[in-house]
Amino acid sequence: MATSKAKDIRELSADERLKRLRDLKQETMNLRLQRAAGTLENSARFKQVRREIAQILTITTEKA
Repeated sequence: MATSKAKDIRELSADERLKRLRDLKQETMNLRLQRAAGTLENSARFKQVRREIAQILTITTEKA
């Protein structure tokens, strides 16, 4: 999955942002498992996922 821009995240509804957040947290867990198993191909994806999670949380706080 490509990273999202803040503008795109702002256009999502609250439910869509929550679903995206759940998906990203699941992806983080999968990446951790891949790293532990030694099958991780793109270690930079960790940073991308963490950043997108932070963007979603920030925008959700702004909208609340």
